[in-house]
Amino acid sequence: MNDSSSILIINAHIVNEGRVFKGAVSITNDLITDIFEEDLKQKPLIVKGTMVIDAKGSYLLPGVIDDQVHFREPGLTSKGDIQTESKAAVAGGVTSFMDMPNTNPQTLTQKLLEAKYKLGAEKSFANYSFYMGASNDNLEEVLKTNPKNVCGIKVFMGASTGNMLVDDPDTLAAIFEKAPLLVATHCEDETTIRTNTEVFKKKYGENIPVEAHPLIRSEEACYKSSSLAVNLARKFNTRLHVLHLSTGHEMVLFDNDLPLEKKRITAEVCIHHLWFCDEDYDQRGMFIKWNPAIKTKLDRKILLESLLEDRIDVIATDHAPHTYAEKNNTYFNAPSGGPMVQHSLIAMLEMSRQGKITVEKVVEKMCHAPAICFQIADRGFIRKGYKADLVLVDMDNAWTVSSKNIYYKCGWSPFDGLPFNSKVTHTFINGQLAYENGVFNDSVRGERLLFNR
Repeated sequence: MNDSSSILIINAHIVNEGRVFKGAVSITNDLITDIFEEDLKQKPLIVKGTMVIDAKGSYLLPGVIDDQVHFREPGLTSKGDIQTESKAAVAGGVTSFMDMPNTNPQTLTQKLLEAKYKLGAEKSFANYSFYMGASNDNLEEVLKTNPKNVCGIKVFMGASTGNMLVDDPDTLAAIFEKAPLLVATHCEDETTIRTNTEVFKKKYGENIPVEAHPLIRSEEACYKSSSLAVNLARKFNTRLHVLHLSTGHEMVLFDNDLPLEKKRITAEVCIHHLWFCDEDYDQRGMFIKWNPAIKTKLDRKILLESLLEDRIDVIATDHAPHTYAEKNNTYFNAPSGGPMVQHSLIAMLEMSRQGKITVEKVVEKMCHAPAICFQIADRGFIRKGYKADLVLVDMDNAWTVSSKNIYYKCGWSPFDGLPFNSKVTHTFINGQLAYENGVFNDSVRGERLLFNR
């Protein structure tokens, strides 16, 4: 694989900022240096030593920015680690990720946060950022977080690992009032979940069917917590980002009357809530058990409509691998979450092929919007002077997800056995060709994301 510092991608369908056009893109070192539109009769200059890649009509997209992943390092590396999961991400066209703090140890101090950044620098194939975690008793540490080089503060307003549930009203209010940067929330009401769990325990004992999961982690539990977060944000003018919304009812909490860069409250939806519904539990079982739960077909429909009308701003994955053995278990013993980064872009492009969303909108919600929402410096768009994080996708290359082509450390996917009609062929990280048709450039390492705040 060539490590050329000068690359020219020709004969591409470029998808960027609401347009699809034929053209070429030149890269020098880590930056996009020019964009050529075929209709404007521009002629790229091929300098000696330039690596020329003929896209042959494939689609060239900005790299996907995933604002919510769990790569499991440190401490939970039997499930996944920064190296394995970032490689899977790059194979799926994800060039930047933001990783959650519920690792072991949990990222609750600035020292532990910087230790994770050191791991990222050593191991990550993609560009990276790590959230600072909040608990009921680490407010002082949270308020030290640097908005210039940390993506956000993660607040679990629902059940979580260990002591990361923030349920003390005074602490919660103080975080929303004083946070120096974006606050990202997991919103499910713990009291409601516990009450619902007891109801189903009385009926089924320990053998609760997975179909009960969206009734236990119910619409009420989601709305109660999301509305609390939104009300706190409005009270304190907090920069709030509500993660993995799963119900139609929650959509009344979000507006689409401002451009994204002016919103103080933004919303995210994950691939699994757009793809699956409660009818899929019968076939997929615990392998599509997530928190918040996958809910009804109507919820899925409203989430997609809200995405298209810009009440929901960002598409992410909540990539959260567990081993096959862990997931292949009974309700209380099967953890929630699943791997997704390798297949997120392809799944959304499949939805585009089905006529549910345009390719331009996919790029807006997976590439442009995360960059705007988090104020990421010089990424998320195909623009001169921006970092050359780029993805080539062959839109007519059918394949089926199987253990033979999965890069996750856990070795399985919730899409196992499903056919897709497009495939990521090339991924560029900061101007380096990191992935090409199943081959990784093991010398590539991503960079720490920086933020214009």
